[in-house]
Amino acid sequence: QIGLGFRNEISPRAGLLRVREFCMAEIEHFVDENDKSHPSFSDVADLEITLFPSDRQLGDGKMISAKVGAAVEHRIIGNETLAYFMARTHLFLLKIGVNPKKLRFRQHLPTEMAHYASDCWDAEVHMSYGWIECVGHADRSCYDLVQHSNATGIDLVATRKLPEPKVLDIAAAKIQKGLIGKAFKKEAAAVLGYLDDIQMRPDEALALESKLNSNGETDLELDGETYKIERKMVSFTKATKTIHTETYYPHVIEPAFGIGRILYAVLEHSYYEREEEGEKEKKKDKGKQSKADVKRAVLGFKPVVAPVKCAVFPLQKKDEYVAKVNQLTKLLISSNLSTQNDVSSVAIGRRYARMDEIGVPFALTVDLDTLEGKGPTVRERDSTEQVRVPESELVMVLTNLCNGLQTWEQMVSKYGLIQASTE
Repeated sequence: QIGLGFRNEISPRAGLLRVREFCMAEIEHFVDENDKSHPSFSDVADLEITLFPSDRQLGDGKMISAKVGAAVEHRIIGNETLAYFMARTHLFLLKIGVNPKKLRFRQHLPTEMAHYASDCWDAEVHMSYGWIECVGHADRSCYDLVQHSNATGIDLVATRKLPEPKVLDIAAAKIQKGLIGKAFKKEAAAVLGYLDDIQMRPDEALALESKLNSNGETDLELDGETYKIERKMVSFTKATKTIHTETYYPHVIEPAFGIGRILYAVLEHSYYEREEEGEKEKKKDKGKQSKADVKRAVLGFKPVVAPVKCAVFPLQKKDEYVAKVNQLTKLLISSNLSTQNDVSSVAIGRRYARMDEIGVPFALTVDLDTLEGKGPTVRERDSTEQVRVPESELVMVLTNLCNGLQTWEQMVSKYGLIQASTE
């Protein structure tokens, strides 16, 4: 589920990290209390993650690196299902651009863990405000379902098949529903429910039978109300019942994601500055121009999360170049690749820098070779390397790159690097 949560923050602070209203996404994964294994655990068992267990927090204060499988085996993490979701969270955060060196899982201390929880771990990301909790992982036992059941009177239970059938001693009831309905009207449902339930509690049922035999009637206390049960309304006899299934309250493993904090982490971890030599800057002293290193801002978004996937430029602002740019832009947009173009007359390097600032991972340039049918050049944002891709393969290549199906290194190996022309 995904939706808004609310916190009674007297003084919201830390930028966008502590706010009164925030977006959350949660998974409620129910498991058998006696079997908290996960069918896909083997897929992540060898994944290495950074852990900060409670004993280390109280001891030397050092984090540890451990494989997920080993962490479960040595009881650092409580069970397979909890560890599985921690591993999946780790992979998800890395995929969207969180720096793995700034990600850890911190276990709740005994003093901060909820009374009903058996194990809790927070995925924390290091940002400019320090280590910030972004995702919580909790084994909440069966607390939630029991509380809902107590409040609603509805058993929120699951059923599991027994390895072998069980023979139980019960007290079989013969209930005169008509008499009970006539006697108790609206309250009859509560009385009938109780009499039906105590069949599986033979000692309690037979004690009630004994009172009815002795006195012909008895008072029944239910939820603060007293009901007079008469001999003619119900009778119990000893019996046995063979059962093949049993009911139980499932335990729940709950990963809870703070969407705003995750986005903040992605933005902060994606930002960096790149030095470019040879740019001319105007100096105030003596009104002279001098060459100096200029730092260019870059948002290094992973292609899978970049809002704009591609940019298209003409190398020269001529009609035939601009027409080709417009054609390629329409082609990419129609192929579900979010694309912008820039046909301004500023230098090509400045146009690259504009797109780097907003996190566009790939920039296409239309040059003379493109017009001659050799395809545009494709520049990768972070390495600034370029390859030339035939137009017939362009959509497939960019789609695969943006979806993580192929790497830039594979593209370089296939098409070879080129020295881009600047005029």
